[in-house]
Amino acid sequence: MKFEKSRTAIDQLTPEQRRVTQESATERPFTGEHNDNKEPGIYVDIVSGEPLFASTDKFDSGTGWPSFTKPIVPANVNEVRDNAHGMVRTEVRSVHADSHLGHVFPDGPSDRGGLRYCINSASLRFIPRDEMESEGYGEYLDQVEEA
Repeated sequence: MKFEKSRTAIDQLTPEQRRVTQESATERPFTGEHNDNKEPGIYVDIVSGEPLFASTDKFDSGTGWPSFTKPIVPANVNEVRDNAHGMVRTEVRSVHADSHLGHVFPDGPSDRGGLRYCINSASLRFIPRDEMESEGYGEYLDQVEEA
């Protein structure tokens, strides 16, 4: 599969998805469609389709955003210093689409590496485990638990 940012994909985004991915905004906590999702599968970039996170690495951080301990393909995630809003944080962006995803913090579960990738639902598309093969993500099935 080829992952890229295209005008067609951007034109199909909802206003919230565009605001988050293209303008580096943050959705309100506890409002994103993926925050409470507990189904097995993977999360891909809403713009490019590049695989980002697996449900196996998702945990409830209580923050109001989907949280993950690590990317499914580290090479698909850029970490960039973010000095906005008077804070020093590490922004997370997708490599192929350059979508703003969220931020990574060092307060995740210590037994799982200690990181918390705090990600906006609006930047993600969820692929259920039973659809991964047909959608072209079969190579990641071994990284997702069974239902």
